[in-house]
Amino acid sequence: MADKVILTCSICLSRNYSTTRKKKTSTERLELKKFCPKCGTHTVHKETK
Repeated sequence: MADKVILTCSICLSRNYSTTRKKKTSTERLELKKFCPKCGTHTVHKETK
């Protein structure tokens, strides 16, 4: 079963994206490089609690 997670920008801390992941297969927090519309650049987005 997939859980919904929210990704936040590591620079400006705005919550821009939401996605799903399987908790059984991935135990680490999700980190993706995505475009932040507030910063205007590609930054690392991390999963929040």
